[in-house]
Amino acid sequence: MFEISPAEWTAILLSLRVAVVATLVATPFGIALAWLLARHDFWGKSFLDAVVHLPLVLPPVVTGYLLLLTFGRRGLVGAWLADHLGIVFAFRWTGAALACAIMGFPLMVRAIRLSIEAVDRRLEQAAATLGANPWRVFFGMTLPLALPGVIAGAVLGFAKALGEFGATITFVSNIPGETQTLSSAIYGLLQVPGAESGLWRLTVVAVAISFGAVLLSEWLVQRQRRETQA
Repeated sequence: MFEISPAEWTAILLSLRVAVVATLVATPFGIALAWLLARHDFWGKSFLDAVVHLPLVLPPVVTGYLLLLTFGRRGLVGAWLADHLGIVFAFRWTGAALACAIMGFPLMVRAIRLSIEAVDRRLEQAAATLGANPWRVFFGMTLPLALPGVIAGAVLGFAKALGEFGATITFVSNIPGETQTLSSAIYGLLQVPGAESGLWRLTVVAVAISFGAVLLSEWLVQRQRRETQA
């Protein structure tokens, strides 16, 4: 019952690759946008904040369809990428990573933004008074102090990417070996009579990976806090 088949291993490893790539690509953008929203007031800030959080409230299928219109082979951006750079997202595992990054981005930004807002601005102002330029203040003080929130945001993005289904299957379909992630593999098995053992195996794997990611995040956050307090 617990012997994982080669096809299931492929789906598991692809899910991990998609989630890791999505998290690594989204995190720098998430930090930059969270800092912008936390530390600056500008015209259109509320609109930008709403756009960032839109994937949380839109049906995932709608997000996937919008991605298809934008990054498909004949999409607004996808056509240019395919014709000039040879980059294709639709129906590729890279498209799954893009969809997962977008779906997890609001959770990531929110966690990082709250952490940056919790950093005492007086510390940043004192560092600036002593001659530190804005980049040095950010990388030498703000970011280290906000690191627990960055870690939490990255893990939330990873977990969301690992479990993403609606936007992914709409944008890249469910192609075994190419775009069939853990979630879409489970969905495929639901359509197959007598596939309960495979469903259980993949469900257990999904729960184990997500639970392990949360535990690792908590350990890293607690360790960072202890080092900061020391």
